[in-house]
Amino acid sequence: MTIKDTAEEWQVTATQTPFVGNKTSVRTDDVVMPDGTVVRRDYQVHPGSVAVLALDDAGRVLVLRQYRHPVRHKLWEIPAGLLDVPGENPLHAAQRELYEEAHVKAEDWRVLTDVYTTPGGCDEAVRIFLARDLSEAEGERFEVAEEEADMELARVPLEELVRGVLAGELHNNCLVVGALSLTAVLAGDGVDSLRPADAPWPARPFEA
Repeated sequence: MTIKDTAEEWQVTATQTPFVGNKTSVRTDDVVMPDGTVVRRDYQVHPGSVAVLALDDAGRVLVLRQYRHPVRHKLWEIPAGLLDVPGENPLHAAQRELYEEAHVKAEDWRVLTDVYTTPGGCDEAVRIFLARDLSEAEGERFEVAEEEADMELARVPLEELVRGVLAGELHNNCLVVGALSLTAVLAGDGVDSLRPADAPWPARPFEA
């Protein structure tokens, strides 16, 4: 038996968008259930995101610490950002985020995993890349603002991140999924078994 998610779309009899924000919005759909009843579902409409687990030659992961107001925490995270342009190539977006947030570039890119962060209430899809062969980016550093102006950077051994995740000390979704996924890859078939950086992504189709 192969366990695999499958695309499916139930009938929507009515839809409205009661709130439109700067980057996301809220949609209300009336959805027909299998027994024929119609129920209302509210959810956040999100453009999608990319995240980068950047691993250096010493087995350390590049992480940053940033204030996240909705949860009132400073969280350790991996570089990440929105897919600001519809149809944007996720690899290009990930390379941009790694440069802007850490002033780092990478020569080797693979798809680590794809996730829906909160499928019960948001349609956000995230592609997490593994980036290796790191080096300092050329040129001037990107000028950060707002929460990013207070950001801290560090390089932490992968094993220490896994320890922190399992101890309940690290909570960022992309860091948790990325660190545990890479640990599984290294204990299994190895990095060469990962999908290429330009692998199709049905959740957020893109042009090469």
